[in-house]
Amino acid sequence: MDQQYTLRLENIEKELAFWLPENPGPDWAAKVFPGLGDKLNLLSLQPLIAPCRDLLGRGGKRWRPLLMNLVCEAFGGGDAALPLAPLVEFCHNASLIHDDIEDNSDERRGKPAVHLLYGVDTAINSGSFLYFLSLACIDSWAQRFNALADISPKTVGFYKAKVYELWAGVLRKLHLGQAMDIHWHRNFDVLPTPEEYYAMCGLKTGCLARFAAELGVCVSGIASDKTTPAPSVTARQTGDAAEKLGVGFQILDDVKNLTEGLPGKKRGDDITEGKKSLPVLLFLHQQPEKKEMVRRCFNAAGSFGIRAPETEELIQALAAAGVLDEAAQIGKNFISVAREVFESAGYSPLAGFTGLLN
Repeated sequence: MDQQYTLRLENIEKELAFWLPENPGPDWAAKVFPGLGDKLNLLSLQPLIAPCRDLLGRGGKRWRPLLMNLVCEAFGGGDAALPLAPLVEFCHNASLIHDDIEDNSDERRGKPAVHLLYGVDTAINSGSFLYFLSLACIDSWAQRFNALADISPKTVGFYKAKVYELWAGVLRKLHLGQAMDIHWHRNFDVLPTPEEYYAMCGLKTGCLARFAAELGVCVSGIASDKTTPAPSVTARQTGDAAEKLGVGFQILDDVKNLTEGLPGKKRGDDITEGKKSLPVLLFLHQQPEKKEMVRRCFNAAGSFGIRAPETEELIQALAAAGVLDEAAQIGKNFISVAREVFESAGYSPLAGFTGLLN
């Protein structure tokens, strides 16, 4: 990997580890649970922290917080967004914990899903906590700027409120997208159009990418370097491009799930979970007479798991119909649009960013 990204990613990991430590001490507890003081037994934190640390420690590209930082830099804010890395990455990981429970998944990033290791009750609680733990970094970030003589507390308060507003908005969208996805795979008779699927992906996956970009633009304003040339793209264009990047990323994941398989997941998991991913939707809209065949394959895979022969039967039917290749091209087109916007910003690290997702 290019050294310029490696160094940035190392700094992101440090921020994540600071707010989600392996062995939280009194100072961390005081920041996250102010006012509890001696009432808090640090050992009681482990059931809350361990599942989150487990998932975070399994890896991930961290491309969302990296995007946030690159956008902030491109808009003249330097590293002002770096302390907010948990706000993006923790929300993403929280959604994965809950997704795996809702989808009854058995693997995530090459290991058993969190709820299988720690129990559903603990996983739900820890996943929810991770959403709100992400907010702890905002106060710390604001204090950094309050300490600077050339930035007024009123200005800091304005930007702090904007960060909270962006976070609240993305959490609402994220849960709406998940609700749509759940409704579709629980009811086989509901057949969304590809356009509806893109909208769902924009909410479930694209909104976190947009959040990262919008955070980067927003935070750049508090520490703007007037000597940095203004990017040739607008904040709105950057957010739109990031959302398209997220949608394209999700579509390519759909295809990989049904071809070579995703890292840390089993090939065909989406079929056992009854997911109406884009290849399946394209197939059913092009060949509606195959609906009962798809229903039969979904039911068998759902009952007998990944080894059910119907899983492979459906994958082969999708491949023969050409919809796997078609969906892959659609995903690449979404990413290509995002790449063009990032390249036109005139900031080379942002321009090369999408290459990291291959």
